[in-house]
This record gives sequence, C-alpha cells and structure tokens, in this order.
Amino acid sequence: MTASEAPTPDDTATASPAPVSDPASAPVGDRRSRRRAETREEILDIALDLMAEEGVAGLSLAAVARHLGIRPPSLYKYFPSRHAVYDALFQRGQEQYRDTVAAAAARAPEPGLAAIGAAFDAGARWIMRNQTLSQLLFWRPVPKFAPTPQAYAPALDIRDLMRGLVAAAVDRGELHPLAAAPEGLDLLAALITGPVSQQLANEPDVAFEDGRYMRLVARLPDLFAAAYPPADTAR
Repeated sequence: MTASEAPTPDDTATASPAPVSDPASAPVGDRRSRRRAETREEILDIALDLMAEEGVAGLSLAAVARHLGIRPPSLYKYFPSRHAVYDALFQRGQEQYRDTVAAAAARAPEPGLAAIGAAFDAGARWIMRNQTLSQLLFWRPVPKFAPTPQAYAPALDIRDLMRGLVAAAVDRGELHPLAAAPEGLDLLAALITGPVSQQLANEPDVAFEDGRYMRLVARLPDLFAAAYPPADTAR
C-alpha cells in the first residue's frame, strides 16, 4: 500500500476536511478489513498472554473470548480452531525472528563468521525476550500441532539466510565448503539451540548478559569453524 503524500504548507488551505488517513473517510469494506485485522492481532496478543500464564499447550479459546469480551462462537469468525491460532502465532514469531537475525547479519562489520555471530547474538536475545512464543517456534509443545506451509515459510527463509552467511564464510576462507552442506547447516542450528535451551530450562529469568549459557553464544562461530576448518580438505 502506498502512503499518501503529505501536503505542503501551501496545500493546507485547499486540503479536504476529511484527510485520506481518516478511518471514517475510508470505504466501508476497507474499514471492516482493517478492523478485522486489528481484532485478529488482538486475539493473538491475548492468546500469547494466556499461554504465558497457563503454558503454551494450555491455550483455551473460551478464555480468549472471555478476555476479548465476546462469546466463544464469535471467535470462530476470526480463527476456526485453536490450532489456527497457534498457526498464526507461529508465523508471526518466525517472521519476527527472521527479520531480527537478518537485520543483525546485515549490520555486522564483516560477512562470514562475523555475520553468523551477529545473527546468533540477535536471535538468542530475541528468544530470551519472547520465551513463550519461542517455545511454540522451536520446541513444539502442542501435541499434534504442525504449522501450515505458509506459517513455516519464514523458517525456510531463515535457513536460506544462514546458508548464505555460511557460503560467504566459505568464500572468505573461514570455513571448509562442506560447512554449507545440509549436515553443516544442521550442526549450525544445533549449536545455537543448545545454549538457548539450557538457558531457558535453568535460568529463564536471568538477563542475557548474566546468563550462564548465553555467555557461550559468542563462542559458537569459533566452534563451528573448528568443526569445518578451511584447511581440512579430507572431509
């Protein structure tokens, strides 16, 4: 959607009394669509709060409806099932995580291992700030829930991003080419999962800088490089 151009001082005298950005001036269909989108986001926010209180798998749509001030059947106009709520939250979380690590990698002083380290640091910090949502994304605590392809697509974007970062490290002579193979990427994912899982399991309320396991995140690129040293051509 293209934003309307802001009027210059000379335009204000002839500007319409009802600016384009005024919700009341929008077509009825647009207002309904906007309101529906806002309600969906409000439902997801409430669901996330309840998951933090009751456990990720303990989400109740009846409780969501009660907090929203509507009857449970009205909730199904927005989400047809509890798993549909989980699916929307999964997509929201994966998009946020993807954007966070991608931005951190782009800001890194160098490509390759430095960018991998920046992505790991930013991703781990995001997980610590979003622990409830992270459980849904990375530990799958809800029985029989599997994200739809649309919701899972951002996770594939993240894998592509990491593949690109590893490829850059290979090109720079920092890693062996096999680091960019599927097994190498699996190891890279496992490296970051370990410290984060240990931190959340043992000290979930500790600040990132003080976490016993979060302090290990900075060492992960070197561990990966030790597994795939550039001079090791025998692999």
